[in-house]
Amino acid sequence: MTPLLITWVLTVLAAVVVVLTRVRLSREDGDAAGRIAIPKAVLHLHTIAGVPALVVWVAFLLTGTTVLGVVGLLLWWVTVVAGLLVLARWLPAKGRHSSGPATDSWGEGPGLSVLAHVGLLVGTVIWTVFLALDKIP
Repeated sequence: MTPLLITWVLTVLAAVVVVLTRVRLSREDGDAAGRIAIPKAVLHLHTIAGVPALVVWVAFLLTGTTVLGVVGLLLWWVTVVAGLLVLARWLPAKGRHSSGPATDSWGEGPGLSVLAHVGLLVGTVIWTVFLALDKIP
């Protein structure tokens, strides 16, 4: 696979992560799955950085303008940090009144969230290396 093809595949997967995180955690009918509640500001940051990251990154891939690539990567890194904070909702809660993790219809345990957010981290590292080595576009 070429670096450009890998980049496009990872871009599509990153878009899925941003959208599904927003859909999963913006439920109004109850708490999201996890052990601890995360502030809504973290979810908003994930979306507010993730959507422009996707738009700017795709513009970079289509035009080859390096400035767009750098700005897109910076936005992806903000999204990654917010995503890892979202993932922190699965950390064990301690204390006398703590309970087991909340569940939802998306699955049991943190597997889906770990796959998504660690995957976004790995993808962003790959994009950073590709851009630094001038492998894309």
